[in-house]
Amino acid sequence: MNIIDLLGGGDIVMIAIAGFLIVCVFLGVRIVPQSEKYVVERFGRLRSVLGPGLNFIVPFLDRVPHKISILERQLPNALQDGITADNVLVKVETSVFYRIIEPEKTVYRIRDVDAAIATTVAGIVRSEIGVLELDEVQSNRAQLISKVREQVAAMVDDWGIEVTRAEVLDVNLDEATRAAMMQQLNAERARRATVTEAEGRKRAIELNAEAQLFQAQKEAEARRVTADAEAYATEVVAGAIAKNGLAAAQYQVALKQVDAIAQVAKGEGKQTIILPAAALEAFTDAFYLLGKK
Repeated sequence: MNIIDLLGGGDIVMIAIAGFLIVCVFLGVRIVPQSEKYVVERFGRLRSVLGPGLNFIVPFLDRVPHKISILERQLPNALQDGITADNVLVKVETSVFYRIIEPEKTVYRIRDVDAAIATTVAGIVRSEIGVLELDEVQSNRAQLISKVREQVAAMVDDWGIEVTRAEVLDVNLDEATRAAMMQQLNAERARRATVTEAEGRKRAIELNAEAQLFQAQKEAEARRVTADAEAYATEVVAGAIAKNGLAAAQYQVALKQVDAIAQVAKGEGKQTIILPAAALEAFTDAFYLLGKK
């Protein structure tokens, strides 16, 4: 006897039903990873999109033909040819990062999303570079990146894609243009060096003139102080003469003569001093006038 003979008809039906239920559960339960989303179709039409976690579908009616990763993706770096507003041929290296946020749009509206984004970026980069001159492309790279990112994000919105980053990595020039720019750069450096040297000489002349002017002012102030002192001394002498008569003047002259003889005596290597007769008279006159005072 085999197993079928041992089981009755009811048991076979129950086993079949149990097996069918197990298959239904197996086909109806979908566990979606955190990094993916599942697109569910029913009879070839979009039914729903399953998010991460435990999900249920109708067995035999629903199926999951597309499992879409929602992780951020990077397109391969690409070189885009472009001509600037001043007719310079440049090669722009770009890099784009994106992620899928609405899988149903990505699945049913675009066949090759990577190629579509690459083509879109190439067109936008050429368009933006065409309205800028070479100097603006190199100096305003941040502005160029911002415009490229905004336009790419607007154009891929219908595909259920979010552009997270769009970068212009480098702007390359042909050899002829690069050589011309190098010559221009060297000429600009030489011009700046000449201007700096000329400004240095000018500043040196200005400082020298200011120093001479300052010295002249101080010398004038010194002469004015000396003149004021001499005027004061003359005024004092004049007052003394007016008060004491001619004797005061003779006394001052005698003091000057004595002081001059004292200065001669201070000279180095002079041990013997020959005094003229007038010098003795100067001493005598000074003591005489001092006595009269």
